[in-house]
Amino acid sequence: MVMHLCDVLDIPKGQRNIVLQSAGFAPFYKRSELDEDHMTSVKDAMSRLLVQHNPFPAIILDQLWTIVDLNNSASMLFGLAGLSKGDSLLTWLEDTSRAAAVIENWAEVGHHSMVRLRNESRALGGVPELETAAQFLAQDPLIKDFQPISALAPVVSTIYVAGDLRLPLFSTYASFGGADDLTVSELKIELMFPATSEAETLLKAL
Repeated sequence: MVMHLCDVLDIPKGQRNIVLQSAGFAPFYKRSELDEDHMTSVKDAMSRLLVQHNPFPAIILDQLWTIVDLNNSASMLFGLAGLSKGDSLLTWLEDTSRAAAVIENWAEVGHHSMVRLRNESRALGGVPELETAAQFLAQDPLIKDFQPISALAPVVSTIYVAGDLRLPLFSTYASFGGADDLTVSELKIELMFPATSEAETLLKAL
């Protein structure tokens, strides 16, 4: 009955374990480490996605926006911001000046990120770390004052800049369907694509 109620209420899997324990039952959903033997097929799928997406950037994030893995193109791109595998984007966003230094349209991207953080937290039943990061962004004057000045584009592009480099990219997100392991269900695969033909040429040259 507890599981049936969780299904009807669409409670996230991690929260279902809490509900089960509150009702006197053992947790149902397991949290595995990616290096465990039974996770090999998941790791292989992740690796295949990352490698095949080159020369375009791709990263894998966990629920708290920690970089689980990234491909060569993303390593170069995120390296410009001092980010690499194992780093937390939430921690990096606490100093919004760092993001503004490498993202030309930071006001727009920061606002979009703030909304995304709140939506993800809400969908997961409330995640303090995501809410705190959203609050940091909300306090940034550029984000607070952001208003679209024209008709919205089909997707929000992030324009990365470093010296003479100007690279507009947009993202699509993938997840593992039917994932019952908490670790797998919380992974997000961000696949970035060039927003202009010039950006595509630059990525292929790099």
